[in-house]
Amino acid sequence: MKTKKYLATFAATGGLLAGAIAFASPAAAVSSCGESSGSVEIAFPGKKPQSLYSFMNCADVSNGKVSAWTWTNWQMMVDVAEDPRGKRFASFKVTTRLEKREWGGTDTVVTTTTCDLTKLVNDNLGWAALEKENKCLAPSATYDKNMWWSSDSSVSYDIEGDDKGVITKQLTGSPLLFG
Repeated sequence: MKTKKYLATFAATGGLLAGAIAFASPAAAVSSCGESSGSVEIAFPGKKPQSLYSFMNCADVSNGKVSAWTWTNWQMMVDVAEDPRGKRFASFKVTTRLEKREWGGTDTVVTTTTCDLTKLVNDNLGWAALEKENKCLAPSATYDKNMWWSSDSSVSYDIEGDDKGVITKQLTGSPLLFG
């Protein structure tokens, strides 16, 4: 499948950060990232290149605080494009949520933030690096070792010129942190 080829770079990066379920004391630094929290393949109207946008949710415990963030990476799915610099999005936003739950319970949002990546994705045909510019970081919270913690997110985008309006997709959360 063509999508798998394009996810290889993102998956390899995610694999370096991936964790299953982490058990940590509040002073320990432990991260838990899903290898892939989801992706969106977009065929733009006109001659703009078809592109793949991939996401990875992470949670981290360090110095008594727990944090959550979402990395966003993207790349063209064609080798050559006729209109590579044409505006692709009217808006492109990632919302990251730090969530907690009791054993057997449901997730409760502790903190949340929305990052507007519209200019970044419109100005760059691809972005594979894990840097602050493509990291959507929710505010941290005090770590409670009796709770399960995770990062969850959604992406909302409005494709320029398709007249469909804003589309929102829920992404898969990070593995849980506990301990």
